[in-house]
Amino acid sequence: MDYIRVTSIDDPLFTQMHQLMQNIFPPEEVLEFDLWKEPLEDSGIRVFVAVHEGQVVGATEYRYYEDFNVAMTDFTIIGQAGLGIGPFLANKRAADLKALAEENGKELFGMFAEIYDPYRVDDYEFGGVKPMDPYVRREVLSHLGYRRLDFPYVHPSWNNDGEAVEGLDLSFLTLDPEVQAIDAKLVVKFLKRYYTVLPNKPKKWLDMIASIESKETIALKSF
Repeated sequence: MDYIRVTSIDDPLFTQMHQLMQNIFPPEEVLEFDLWKEPLEDSGIRVFVAVHEGQVVGATEYRYYEDFNVAMTDFTIIGQAGLGIGPFLANKRAADLKALAEENGKELFGMFAEIYDPYRVDDYEFGGVKPMDPYVRREVLSHLGYRRLDFPYVHPSWNNDGEAVEGLDLSFLTLDPEVQAIDAKLVVKFLKRYYTVLPNKPKKWLDMIASIESKETIALKSF
């Protein structure tokens, strides 16, 4: 299996990846094909596909914020069961992020990830691929060391229609497992930076940000 970076919507691998996204994720979670042009060309956004026998069978997008010394896993897609795609992507991503942090003269502090709450989104089929099932993914993230940030989470719809997407938690992986809370300012700065690309922020999202700004720290809780 090959780990290949995609940097253009003209790359045939991106066409396969976008179709895979549409097969797996609900529509409000998938950015339109043409709107991927600038993100793919952004050196700070890293999109890689797992290619098996010429076909895209998985993908991951993530980014490293040098000034925050944290990363964000935008998504991980496992297109088939039984190929070891999940561990392959996770290991390749971890090695890449470790190198990026070292280039920044630091050891990575941690990584954010959004994760569906299976008790609120069990009607999503995720393409019928069992490794993408919310119950399975939540358990996998828990075993990797991710914990839920203790506040009610929503995010702006990627349709940029001003709607709030619910049914998810924002989680965080600390490389130091002894860390029990993170700075609320870090969470706010990260979320504002991450969703800059979507100008139509729903009121629920703005209220959530205001609530976090009133706190000093956000506790990390087990799923």
